[in-house]
Amino acid sequence: MTLVEMMVSMIVFSFVAAGAVMLLRTETRGFALGSERVAMYQNGRFAINEMEKDLRTSGAGAPDQQPQMVYAADSVVVFNANYWTNTAGDVEAVYYNPDAPDSAVMALRKTSQIQLPYTSTNYPDTNYSGGVGNSASETISFYFRRDSSTSRTDDFILWRRVNNLAPEVVANNVLRTPNTPFFAYFRVRANASTGVLSMSQVAASELPMRHSRPIHLATNDTGVLARIDSIRAVRISFTITNGLSGTSERQRALSRLVRLPNMGLVNTRTCGDQPIFTSTITADTIRDAGNRVVARIRWLRSVDENSGEQDVERYVVWRKFADSTDWGDPYVAVPGGDSLYLYIDGGVEPGFGYRYNYAVSAQDCTPSLSSQRTSSAVTIP
Repeated sequence: MTLVEMMVSMIVFSFVAAGAVMLLRTETRGFALGSERVAMYQNGRFAINEMEKDLRTSGAGAPDQQPQMVYAADSVVVFNANYWTNTAGDVEAVYYNPDAPDSAVMALRKTSQIQLPYTSTNYPDTNYSGGVGNSASETISFYFRRDSSTSRTDDFILWRRVNNLAPEVVANNVLRTPNTPFFAYFRVRANASTGVLSMSQVAASELPMRHSRPIHLATNDTGVLARIDSIRAVRISFTITNGLSGTSERQRALSRLVRLPNMGLVNTRTCGDQPIFTSTITADTIRDAGNRVVARIRWLRSVDENSGEQDVERYVVWRKFADSTDWGDPYVAVPGGDSLYLYIDGGVEPGFGYRYNYAVSAQDCTPSLSSQRTSSAVTIP
């Protein structure tokens, strides 16, 4: 091979190699852009799905006196719902999560108020009862807040908060869609002349709305003050980005209309009166099959389980330390119709001489709870 042939071969090889490198770079860049788009779409889709899943439960399981929608603004929505429970057998909540903290499965009290986002207003104004004890409907907040960790002035983070717990990030790299609010609301209105109901969008001038009356459906919870109670749907709109800037930035506008099927409903009582539960509650200790010390709680069936209205469905059990005055959340729910009418508590701690009290209430299909019947203190040896 001559020197000229070698030079020609090297030149040809250089062109081929340069083309191959350019093709590889193009494919690598395309693969990276595809991955960024997928991650961006997943981020936006997750945010939309999370908000829809929660918003659809607004008002579910809330007692009539507890507001269903608390606050509605273009960047904030706050509502009440019996979203989840950590009590096995509790059928009133939408979801069961055994790892949910006790402070996230019950209604806020005046002693644990939260400040509504972007306002100076504290909520709640009163305590809400769920029959016996505190209401089981917690307060859920979604709000968009400027992302201070970036240099952009149009970048937001979507936050979710349950009661007064620490907020959790749902999505970042969120922009406001031009000329579109994050949240738009639709409510039922009656035609002034015909009285026919129709759905229409709430004007921006009507926002924000707040349930300013502490008691929902009270005699003074009417007119303009009750306007927030007429909301039946929320449209969520935002633009998601891949977090880059300049020519590398990719954007996708997302929007979804979420219907609120529980809004405007009231609890109907088809089961009749409060359960009649007069049984004595006994608590003692026994050893189980593994020779562990456990507590045994026994009672007799409610009067109206097999007679009268025959509407008792379950028995709710509470447990507390004997020196405590607060029963807290229910400990467990036991289905009715069991001839034994007992509960074996394997969660007691032996070896410390702890003393426990137990309380039991009958619950019907309303669901209404009877008055609590309590046991004497039982000492765990």
